[in-house]
Amino acid sequence: MTSLADGDWHRLHPASPLLRGGIFVFALLGFVIANFRERVVDLVFGIPRESGDPLDTIYERGAVGWALLIAGGILVVILIAFSLSWRMHTFRVTDESVEVRSGILFRSHRKARLDRIQGVNIVRPLIPRLFGAAKLEVSVAGQDANVQLAYLGSALADGLRRDILQLASGARQPRVAPGEPGEPGQSAEIAGAAAVNGPGLRQGLGDYATARVGEFLAPELDPDAAPPQSVVRIPVLRLIGSIVFSGFTLFLLVGVVALVTSVVVGGSEWLLIAIVPGLIGSLGYYFSRFTKSLRYSIAGTSDGVRVGFGLLTTSNETLPPGRIHAVGVNQPLLWRPFGWWQIRINKAGHSTNEGAAGAAATTVLPVGSLRDVERVLELILPAFSDDAQRALIGRGLTSRGGDDGFRNAPRRAAWLRPFSWRRTGYAVAADVALLRRGVLARDLVLVPLARLQSVGIDQGPIRRRLRLATARLHTVAGPVSATLGVIDTDEAVRLFEAVSAGAVASADSDTSHHWSRTAAAPAAADQPAAPAPASEAPPASAPPATTPLGPSTEVTW
Repeated sequence: MTSLADGDWHRLHPASPLLRGGIFVFALLGFVIANFRERVVDLVFGIPRESGDPLDTIYERGAVGWALLIAGGILVVILIAFSLSWRMHTFRVTDESVEVRSGILFRSHRKARLDRIQGVNIVRPLIPRLFGAAKLEVSVAGQDANVQLAYLGSALADGLRRDILQLASGARQPRVAPGEPGEPGQSAEIAGAAAVNGPGLRQGLGDYATARVGEFLAPELDPDAAPPQSVVRIPVLRLIGSIVFSGFTLFLLVGVVALVTSVVVGGSEWLLIAIVPGLIGSLGYYFSRFTKSLRYSIAGTSDGVRVGFGLLTTSNETLPPGRIHAVGVNQPLLWRPFGWWQIRINKAGHSTNEGAAGAAATTVLPVGSLRDVERVLELILPAFSDDAQRALIGRGLTSRGGDDGFRNAPRRAAWLRPFSWRRTGYAVAADVALLRRGVLARDLVLVPLARLQSVGIDQGPIRRRLRLATARLHTVAGPVSATLGVIDTDEAVRLFEAVSAGAVASADSDTSHHWSRTAAAPAAADQPAAPAPASEAPPASAPPATTPLGPSTEVTW
């Protein structure tokens, strides 16, 4: 363990107040620069300044001294506020939780329980990277329950994430006492202090610059914690193509065509001016998506799956085992000719930072081939990866329906799904429910039964007359919707019973909330089991053996 996980209170990086609230300083500097700009232009190019300049007014009234005094006072107040903010913002990591105390006038105390951790994300924005700082965010189950440490030293953030995940996994290993060999955070701080305070000041500054350049060029996956190579690589041309052939591009083209048509038919030339800001904003959107998906990487670690991406602002998040509640594999229509797919997930905790491709942090594969999808699914669903299961996933993605291992909707469902009824179906295998739907945009949803919250089937008057039903597997909120719009009534009952019974059995045998508990831990027979987190609580009892289908039927655990 590093010294930051010793249960004591610690402070953040000294530059944290400036990095979090430096906008006030930059605003003041911007005001000064904007006013001196006209003076520079007048001096160099001889262009006269306009009247009413604030600095001219101050000079004419002889208030230069007062203005400098006020500006200096504002800077002093800002520096004092930043210093107090840094001193009052502390955190500690114990065997049970991560806690943060902050605030000067109004104090706050946030706590994230380790057994509710859904992921640990390290974000390195561009400006903090210049200071060798990073933001660590602990994502936990619940609304607005995340805990952020902004900012820590970049190396210390990596070490602290490793410690947090080790504690959350159930492992209890002896900690390294502060100052002992093998403590990376302490040795780094001592080495840095010696480099700056010792006689080799120039060498220390050179080492600091070299370290910053190394961080910019280093891969997001830590070679000590994950394989040095990502299991998936996204070629630049594929990334560009996926952004160009997207729904946003279609929307943009339709808007431009509509505006040009309005100008040609109606003669409203002023509408052309309205296009320019929209085009500029669209270029910014494309650039943001492109840079946020560069250097994408994904690999397995001993503490889960680590996903990294970003060029200027980098991010890498570790998703511990058992924290993924649903997986959605999607292929938009425009991607069909290229064989590209996207993977998104539902998880109980949500990062406040954007994910790959500028989308939500629930996107674990922005764009990839069918083989890339197989590699990613093997990482996030390791228990569902033998040959038969891989073949079932392949048929769920590309099959047009028929006798392919899925229980599909009957022909009469064509009244409600005229194009996609053949591909609407489900399968249950190895404690995972697979839902397949869509023919224009293909979708395959995989739900680990141990993570299932509830299952429901319902009928409206039209479906009842057609002897059809709608089935829903309820998971935590997210972009993946585990719903079958049409399914035979008898199949709906069988799905209800199979999924309900499978969820009970899977939850009873699930141990992923403590994925690395050591053999030295007390046996379950000797001590009462700890209660599971609310978001992952096992079913209290099995569902009824028979389930009559009324207008709406649902079982929740």
